[in-house]
Amino acid sequence: MAAPHIETGLYVGDVMHQRFAPKQHRLNYRIFQVLLDLDRLDDDLKQIKCLSRNRFNLFGFYDRDHGPDKAAAHTGTLKDRMIRLLAGHGLYVNSDRLFLLAMPRILGFVFNPISLYFVQASDGAMKAVVYEVNNTFGDRHSYVLPVRQSVSNQTHRPIHQAADKRLHVSPFMDMDMAYDFELIPPEDTFMLNIRLKQQTDGGSFRDMLFAGFTAKREALRDSALLRLFFAMPLMTLKVVWGIHWEAAILLFKGMRLRPKPPTEKSSASFKSITR
Repeated sequence: MAAPHIETGLYVGDVMHQRFAPKQHRLNYRIFQVLLDLDRLDDDLKQIKCLSRNRFNLFGFYDRDHGPDKAAAHTGTLKDRMIRLLAGHGLYVNSDRLFLLAMPRILGFVFNPISLYFVQASDGAMKAVVYEVNNTFGDRHSYVLPVRQSVSNQTHRPIHQAADKRLHVSPFMDMDMAYDFELIPPEDTFMLNIRLKQQTDGGSFRDMLFAGFTAKREALRDSALLRLFFAMPLMTLKVVWGIHWEAAILLFKGMRLRPKPPTEKSSASFKSITR
């Protein structure tokens, strides 16, 4: 059975964060993301008046906001840079399709704590997922993880992947941790669950943090974008404000800051564990 092909659209839903240790803390907020087909980006955006590529608008998508080589001179489009990253590890051929799920710029401002790239083969099979993580210090790391499930096993079943933590994200968390990723690819719905775990002295793992995003698909239209703009005004700015506000609450709860290790501005890792 062929897996469904994913398509450009809006994904609107709720994000939940739960910290388990060393202090418990929970937060919820609502966001939307745009799923963009990087193979036909200009054609798709040509139909949308309030969402532009690489120029100011109510909503915007800028190639330079994403992808590898963040601090270097950009050579080529985002698609070109991602293909170079993926093809060098056998995760992209010319017949594949490449999608990006991320928040857009709103009135020129954006911050994506995490964006996802999906590499889909011509038969609909998901070949790889790239988890592009940004921190508030201006650093970016891409976790490039192949998908080893067969086409039939991917249909309506979560994809499980894992990777060692490579980027200092929360100033309250150490680096000796690992991520478990669970996702259902974006079709009528989308789900992403992330579990951050730390190995104890006894060799077992304890849960440190859970983050989840569950969303429903809407067609990418001006009417939907305008409705979301008024429903979630200045959403991307609020995300950054919320990160710093929650950090202040955690400090008040007695959390201690962890030193930030030396970090490349843009990096990628390819070691993965799939099951």
